[in-house]
Parts: sequence; structure tokens; C-alpha cells
Amino acid sequence: MVATRKYWVVVEKGPTSYSAYVPDLPGCVSVGDTHEEMERMIKEAIEFHLEGMAADDDPIPAATSYAKEIEVVLPEKLAKKAG
Repeated sequence: MVATRKYWVVVEKGPTSYSAYVPDLPGCVSVGDTHEEMERMIKEAIEFHLEGMAADDDPIPAATSYAKEIEVVLPEKLAKKAG
């Protein structure tokens, strides 16, 4: 039987690379030089993380994190800098 699960991945673009982590899987992180490499690497990291949890007889956590975009009003002096 094949089961699947989806997890939210937080992606951060740095000056020279992309990093990612999975809030529902503490310690599950990855970095890639390109967005595509980061996506491939974080998928592998998730699979490896879950395999380790299964080997240790730990329960596989449900995905409980989510993302929400929040709009804020910038103070006038910051608005000028933000463009």
C-alpha cells in the first residue's frame, strides 16, 4: 500500500541559495543553490526524516502547519523605502 502526506515547506531565498524547512518535522531542513535543487533536496530530506521516524517506531505526525499572507500598513517613512 502506498500512502502519501503533504507538508508545508517554508522557503527562504538567501543571497546565494535557497533554504527550506518543514515546521511539522522539526530538524528537517535543506539548502540548494537553485530553487529546483532546493525542492528536490527538501523532498529527499522529508522522505529520509520520515524513514528515520518509522525506524525508531515514532508516530508520523499529521500536517498541522499552514501559511497565511498578512497585509500590514507600513509607516510613511518605511513606505518610501519599500518603493
